[in-house]
Amino acid sequence: MFAKVDVNGDQAHPLFDYLKKSLPGLLGTEPIKWNFTKFLINKEGKPIERFAPATKPESIEKKVETLL
Repeated sequence: MFAKVDVNGDQAHPLFDYLKKSLPGLLGTEPIKWNFTKFLINKEGKPIERFAPATKPESIEKKVETLL
């Protein structure tokens, strides 16, 4: 993605609709509440895990390496 897109609502980009449905957030909520929500996707394009905006990228490094 190289342009700003909507991630919530009726105009949400289909990619984010797919990610939110595949990996609901806290308590099963789908909307992305804040910038920097992270999604870990495997080589086949399957969403594996969703991380909160406050999650530091360094803390998920091992999970990313496992999927490489």
